[in-house]
Amino acid sequence: MNGLPARRLLLVHAHPDDESINNGVTMAKYAAEGAHVALVTCTLGEEGEVIPPGLAHLAADRDDALGAHRTGELDAAMRELGVTDHGFLGGPGRFRDSGMMGAEQNDRPGSFWSADLDEAAGYLVEVIRRVRPQVLVTYDPDGGYGHPDHIQAHRVATRAAELAADPAYGEHLGAPHAIGKVYWNRVPRSVVEEGFARLRAAGTPAFPGLAAPGDVPGVVADERVTAEIGAGDGEPYAAAKAAAMRAHATQIAIDGSFFALSNDLAQPLFTREYYELVTGRSGAPAGERERDLFAGVADAAGADA
Repeated sequence: MNGLPARRLLLVHAHPDDESINNGVTMAKYAAEGAHVALVTCTLGEEGEVIPPGLAHLAADRDDALGAHRTGELDAAMRELGVTDHGFLGGPGRFRDSGMMGAEQNDRPGSFWSADLDEAAGYLVEVIRRVRPQVLVTYDPDGGYGHPDHIQAHRVATRAAELAADPAYGEHLGAPHAIGKVYWNRVPRSVVEEGFARLRAAGTPAFPGLAAPGDVPGVVADERVTAEIGAGDGEPYAAAKAAAMRAHATQIAIDGSFFALSNDLAQPLFTREYYELVTGRSGAPAGERERDLFAGVADAAGADA
């Protein structure tokens, strides 16, 4: 259809850096294989804390210039991953970072958390109908760890997927399109526990403390995980993921196979990425994890036209 690649993947994230931490290997792999990889980021991340002391002036309580800076970081990260289709929901700055749950920023006019759901979803419908993805990746209903913007990103992505498939909705936004498979970002509990055991054994002199397994978003029992990207074929993209994470220098510090956020607590950098299929049919045999998010999807760009 209109020259679109046969495989099309859409990811919806809350802030710049979320995509590289959660899906860097996945994005790099599919981009390198010729799939159309599209990223929609819902805010500029204006309320984030700043790690480098020399950039502390960017913070919201000082120059309030962090959003524009993080836009540049996101551009650099996408170059590392080979992704060329990325943008902000409704355009840069349409929705502002809401801060952590319970913060006064949650209810500020223009915050993503306070946005009208259908209005916000409408902007994403336009992207869905343009890209026509077979696969959508976003967060679970808790946003992975309870951040209001992550929860809202889940709600917007879920609602937009419904509206995009409805022929009666928004004819001016393009032809209807039904997404075949929807995944939530996940990490198996056993993988998290092994990663922290490895971290404790190795030691991380670059960071003063260790995070805990409970600090990792989206951790679930192993049996909840239905797809795994990076087993064998994903390792070549681990370096691209690490480079993309380094590009988000205001938010992430990396030391080898570990990293820390602004809390300066080390956690594992996972080079395999995991998902739970919540809409659509698995393309793997019963009891096995998918190794391809497009498994079972019709391999034709115009199949759903």
